[in-house]
Order: sequence, then structure tokens, then C-alpha cells
Amino acid sequence: MKLPNIVVRILAGAVFVGLLLGGILVNQYTFVIIFSLITVLSLYEFYGLIEKDAKVPLTRVWNVLGGFFLFLGGFYYSCYLATPLAFVPYIIYLLTLFISELYLKRQNPIQSVAYALLGQLYIALPMALANYLVFAYEPGSYSHVYILALLVFIWVNDSFAYLSGMAFGKHKLFERISPKKSWEGFVGGATVSIASSLIFAHFCPNLSVPAWLGFAAVTVVFGTWGDLFESLIKRTLGVKDSGNMIPGHGGILDRFDSTILAIPAVFIYLVLINSLCLQ
Repeated sequence: MKLPNIVVRILAGAVFVGLLLGGILVNQYTFVIIFSLITVLSLYEFYGLIEKDAKVPLTRVWNVLGGFFLFLGGFYYSCYLATPLAFVPYIIYLLTLFISELYLKRQNPIQSVAYALLGQLYIALPMALANYLVFAYEPGSYSHVYILALLVFIWVNDSFAYLSGMAFGKHKLFERISPKKSWEGFVGGATVSIASSLIFAHFCPNLSVPAWLGFAAVTVVFGTWGDLFESLIKRTLGVKDSGNMIPGHGGILDRFDSTILAIPAVFIYLVLINSLCLQ
């Protein structure tokens, strides 16, 4: 018997969220497993879109492996006291990427390299920076607080932006890229998401209340831009979803589009907060 689409969507979403939360909450090794898998699958989808819809030839597996090297390098660097050896495999990937174009005889090698590096900058680098977040709350020790907060703020923002937009949406936020998004939805989602940071401020006083409010605000703004940027990519390539790995939800990249830009923005925010001693 075939399950209704809504049931499939709910079950797939529940399994996805359960695996993600389990990976974050258990320890640093389950975090590495889950987030390296997310990195690999997101890159696989992205490079697949470029090959199929942009018609640009790429060495897909090698580029995905390069992103994997960068993520693991970020983990090793964050966990084991900043040793530069962590990034040797990734440097080898970059050298091979450039040198290989001398021998592949592609019609437009610059375009192939450019798209390969775009995937690294757009997906692999932000995911690598997630390693900083899980070791920044208690320097030298794994903590899920910051990465969990970032995901919660994004999920709350997405949920209430949808509800607010459905109820009150009249003014388009970015009609050229995403016609369904409205300013009313953005304000509603942002308000509830930023307010939810007070819960983290209460239970996780490592940051002050204003710092937590800023954390949530940065997450919401850049998460929204991340969502819009992935929509720009899909609209440019003429596709609806990045993939179909999650039944009823599209691809992995569709689920992490907001997170991808939010992570580096929060990274910069926390570095500034710590350097200015504004915790």
C-alpha cells in the first residue's frame, strides 16, 4: 500500500531531524559522521546539477572528496590544537585540481575549475567552519550548544516565516528569486526566532542576553540569504529541487541552504564577540 505524500514527508522529516540531532548531541565523533555525510551529499548534488543542467564537465567524485578533506581538516584543526597538517590532504586536492586540467583536454578548463571551486567555497568551507562552532563554546572541548542553537533558530525562523507569510503576506521579499516569500513572513519568522534565543540565554549563559539576541539575528538574516541564493542557483539552472534524497523534501542541499550561509556569518560574529570580550 502506497503511503500518502504528507505521511511520507512527515516520516522522512522525522528520521532526518532525528539523525541530525543524534549526531550533534551524542559526541564529537557522531557529529563528524553526520556532518561529513551532509557535506559529501550536498557537494554530490551540487556538482551533479552543474554537470547535468549547466553542462559543465567536472571530476565529480574527486571534487566531493576534496570537500570531505576540507571538512575533516577543519575538525582535526579545531579538535587537536591547530596543527597545519590537518589541511595537507586538501592542499593536495587543490594542486591536483589545477594540474589535472593540463591533461584532461576539456574545451573550457577555466569554467570547470571555476565551478569546482565554487562548490568548495559555497558548501565545503561553511561546513568546515561548523567545526569551530562545536569547539568554541568550551575551548578545547566538544559542545553542541552553538550548532544546535543555529539550527533551532533556522528551523523556528522557517516555520514561523511560512505561517506568517500564509496569514499576512502581501509584500514580496524577493519576487525575482522566490515569489512566495514576503516581508511579513520574514518579520514574523525573525521575531519568533530571535525571541527563542532568550531560552538559550537562560540555560547557556556563556553568552550574554544581547550576544544571544545578536547570534539569532545574524542566523536569521544570513539564513534567509542562504535560502535565496540556493533558489537563485536552481532558478538559473531551471530545476525545482537540488535532488530527491529526502522523500517529500527534495535534496540534502535544499535542507541546508540556510545553514550554509549562516555558519560562516555566525563564525565571524563569534570571533568578533570573543575578540571584543562582549560575552
